[in-house]
Amino acid sequence: MGDELEVVVLEVDKENRRLSLGHKQVEENPWEVFAGVFTPGSVHEGTLTGRAGQNFVVSLPYGVEGTVSVKHLKKADGSKAELEEKLPFMVLEFNAEARRIVLSHTRTFEEGEEPIEAAPAKRSAARKDAPAGGSAVKAINDKVEKSTLGDLSVLSNLKSQMESNERASKGKKEEDAE
Repeated sequence: MGDELEVVVLEVDKENRRLSLGHKQVEENPWEVFAGVFTPGSVHEGTLTGRAGQNFVVSLPYGVEGTVSVKHLKKADGSKAELEEKLPFMVLEFNAEARRIVLSHTRTFEEGEEPIEAAPAKRSAARKDAPAGGSAVKAINDKVEKSTLGDLSVLSNLKSQMESNERASKGKKEEDAE
């Protein structure tokens, strides 16, 4: 009580003189932005931070966490990755609705393995162009379009501008209605 919050008017009930307000709608859903960053097949640096049942938790850029199964933690030399180890991880699946990112370290160096949701045409082209061994990770990283925090702030500013224009037009319509 007494806290000041920024809210959005969701609904106006003129008969009962009530407003429906929303606080969550003020902020953009970061998972929609992350869908363009963590595309299946993209490779990102991550750190193993914990265990959740049969899977391990991986801390990724932008404060996002993903999961990796034990079978996808095998390193190129045959050893298993350890907690707090920093490694490259390939995104196998990105599900914004479930807020889940499935990762694999093993797929960053294995030949012939593909991300689950990659298109068949992209797979065959990537396989032909990718060099063998450890340089495959570098080839994948070079091909992935990277988003920077600067890009995200530009999108955020554009969204704010659009919302203020929308509020101004709603305010004008309400004045005209009165």
